[in-house]
Amino acid sequence: MEEIQADIYDYPKYYDLVYGSDWKAEFEFLMACSERFLDQEPQSMFEPACGTGRLLYRLSQTGLDVAGNDLNPQAVAYCNQRLARYGLPETALVGDMTSFQLAKPVDVGFNMINSFRHLNTEQLAVDHLNCMASAIRPGGIYVLGIHLVPLTGNSCDRESWSATRGHLTVNSSLWLVHRKLEERYEEYAMQYDIYTPTRQLRICDQLRFRTYTADQFGCLIRGIDGLEIESVFDFQYDLSLPNQLDDSAEDVVFVLRVS
Repeated sequence: MEEIQADIYDYPKYYDLVYGSDWKAEFEFLMACSERFLDQEPQSMFEPACGTGRLLYRLSQTGLDVAGNDLNPQAVAYCNQRLARYGLPETALVGDMTSFQLAKPVDVGFNMINSFRHLNTEQLAVDHLNCMASAIRPGGIYVLGIHLVPLTGNSCDRESWSATRGHLTVNSSLWLVHRKLEERYEEYAMQYDIYTPTRQLRICDQLRFRTYTADQFGCLIRGIDGLEIESVFDFQYDLSLPNQLDDSAEDVVFVLRVS
């Protein structure tokens, strides 16, 4: 098998295949959160670090005004090409999730799969949350999914996914290389094994994430003017089962209220 070292985000077709397969649960959860926590039917949504836009185009198909930004030009191009293919406005932009301003505040912001933890310093996290507090109207919500470090029980340090579309199969693996909680970071190795009728390719990458315990994330939010934790769920995306933000919390979806 051919093997290369590369940025996995530079291969949006493979990324979208692996992570796009779980779109339905996230989509339905976002719509259900909008119905429960907003004071009116949503008209607009924004996704920072939108990647390939696997949710954006489906939300746009419902009639919502949607937009997103991402630092990776390949991912943004993939997102806009798909929006155009469905006859939808090309509303994804190359941009930094810590420094942006929307022309008009939206009803809902969302970031579902841990992209927030790519912000490797406290200041970058604060900058992002301040941007989101300004980008969402008062009474709106920001749905943010992240992996916390549990202080009790066992943490999940390895994950794998597999997806097939036509003659393309992608097996993805992610595993912990090392974690330094006192320095607030952990590094993971990530690997794509790609199979087509004519090629076998392995893409290897290294990812660095900022760590958060439940208390550390709660302290971060308390320091942001205009944002508060409205409710907490887990990655089962079940609104009937709110989660407890305690030392055992790991896979968490926060519904943050903008005041």
